[in-house]
Amino acid sequence: MSQRQEPVIYPETQFYWDGAKAGKLMLQRCAPCDAAYFPPRPFCPGCGSRDVAAFAASGRGRLYSYVINQMPAPGYEPPFAVAIVELEEGPRMMSNIVDCAADPEALQLDMPLEVTFEQRGETSVPQFRPTTGGAA
Repeated sequence: MSQRQEPVIYPETQFYWDGAKAGKLMLQRCAPCDAAYFPPRPFCPGCGSRDVAAFAASGRGRLYSYVINQMPAPGYEPPFAVAIVELEEGPRMMSNIVDCAADPEALQLDMPLEVTFEQRGETSVPQFRPTTGGAA
């Protein structure tokens, strides 16, 4: 299996990748409209304000949607799950589901998930797995 790709890090996303390296899932919140959002950007996607701040999210969420990829991809052995995770704070993010069979019987919509981090070179990448201790 080939190695998984390391993400490209830009100045606007440095805080996110620094947080991931420290084992934290970082989001941003807009001060004027109080909306949390993802992916990282220097302005609120809702109201356009640049008065935003980063914060550590809970790392908990629920499986909103997914596909089971049956095709090979660099660093991934099929089948594997590509999912949309709805975070406890509200935003949705695309990720992989790990520690769970890539099978519709195992991947139940709305199932509680928790973040885990996969090391890729010098970077850690957030992934999600079913929670081990009850509800998210």
